[in-house]
Amino acid sequence: MFQLRQSFLLFLTATIWGSGFVAQSIGMDHVTPFTYTFFRTFLGAVVLLPVVYLVHRRLQKQRARMAAGSAANSASSTKDAVEVSGFNHILQNKRRDLILGSFCCGLCLVGGESFQQFGLVTTDAGKAGFITSMYIIFVPLIGLFIGKKLNANIVIGVMLSVVGLYLLCIKDSFSIEQGDILIFICAIVFAFHILTIDYFVQKCDGVYLSCGQFFAASLIALILMLIFDYDVFSWDDVYAASLALLWSGIMSNGVAYTLQVVGQRGMNPTIATLILSLESVMAVVFGTLLLNESLNTREGIGCFLILIAVLIAQINIKSLWSLCTKRRNSQNGKTNTSTASTANS
Repeated sequence: MFQLRQSFLLFLTATIWGSGFVAQSIGMDHVTPFTYTFFRTFLGAVVLLPVVYLVHRRLQKQRARMAAGSAANSASSTKDAVEVSGFNHILQNKRRDLILGSFCCGLCLVGGESFQQFGLVTTDAGKAGFITSMYIIFVPLIGLFIGKKLNANIVIGVMLSVVGLYLLCIKDSFSIEQGDILIFICAIVFAFHILTIDYFVQKCDGVYLSCGQFFAASLIALILMLIFDYDVFSWDDVYAASLALLWSGIMSNGVAYTLQVVGQRGMNPTIATLILSLESVMAVVFGTLLLNESLNTREGIGCFLILIAVLIAQINIKSLWSLCTKRRNSQNGKTNTSTASTANS
């Protein structure tokens, strides 16, 4: 029952993220990309504030316990005082890492979301979902430049994604839409975003970092909005796009992030990855249902190949095989037990 609940939470996360592409596409009918990015990231940060408060309370209680333990034991007060001092020093270092990490992650986030918003002006939400999902392929490719090795999964995934991208984006006249190029760049920027998060999350709390990056991103987006969109900004346009902005900011950024954190707890990473990869599929589903978008046969095959490429790139074959073998042995054990019970009766 626990696994079923966790799987449902992860599927709900993928569904919200997939529907977010539709909200972004609708929002672009009313506001500019930088304006949309500002309100989206700001709302995401505000939604995460209650979670940050709970984490902060937990850290305060931890510090209080250490201080109380130091005062209660006078014989080892010097040692405990050193431990408390060390803990405070760690918090100060984490605070510096949090500020730097929030800015770096926020910068990547603004870049990725802005390219995505500009691309959605001319690209369907469904196509954007599949092209964006290729960031999973780009992460290990970029890792080559920092000394990481590629495994066979990534090589196969890259080859399949190249073929899929060709079928999805390249027309019969060997032309490609500008929006597709921008979404492709967005996927590359999101890959850098993932690597940046991976670096800083080891130095500070993940919830703090997530909220901090949203606030940093909203500040950067606000500056860009004031520079490039000042002459065309209108509160009437923001009001017209309010539902799309609320969905992207509250649901896609705030709620979906929290659901992912809760849903992945206690779940097999391979299974969690497979479920979350349904985001691109849900983008096509919602694009078809809500925006009347459609894919031709060529584009459909391209989407399918990209989905397979993303899945292959994420799956740990040995882990998946071990999981399947374990479940099969468990089922065989139950069958043998049932057979033995029947024979004894």
